[in-house]
Amino acid sequence: MATAVAAPIPPQVENVAPQAKPQELSFPLPKALHTTAHVHLTLLETCATVFLATSTPGDSAGSVKPMGSFVYAMPDRTNSRNTISTTLYNLPGSVEYATRIAKILARRMRIPVYVGCSIDPTALGLLVEEEMEGLTKIVDIIMQKWEESRQ
Repeated sequence: MATAVAAPIPPQVENVAPQAKPQELSFPLPKALHTTAHVHLTLLETCATVFLATSTPGDSAGSVKPMGSFVYAMPDRTNSRNTISTTLYNLPGSVEYATRIAKILARRMRIPVYVGCSIDPTALGLLVEEEMEGLTKIVDIIMQKWEESRQ
């Protein structure tokens, strides 16, 4: 005697719009003449993704630039002043800058951060003071957008 087994009914799924709203920001780097920083920022509940690049007036619109380094950083749960990072893709000129920004953002945001960066301070001819002021401005603007998104 065969009995019919009812097939399980799949749960109803509703379409939900994505929550990610990438922001594209551009601003001049302080003390770096005619250099504009470009930030592509995606803030999510559990992580942030940041892509950094620069442009100068001499750059042609059709020129292709290298993508740069890609770094993952996360806050250390045992020590709030420490961060853990790993380089996912390494381009020698930009890996230090990408790692520094990723670690600062992970520590301040207290979430994992992915940073893609093609900024090479040496190739731009920046002095240490100019490099640090540019880094500070980039971090400050990203943190301002982070705090606005949390309100």
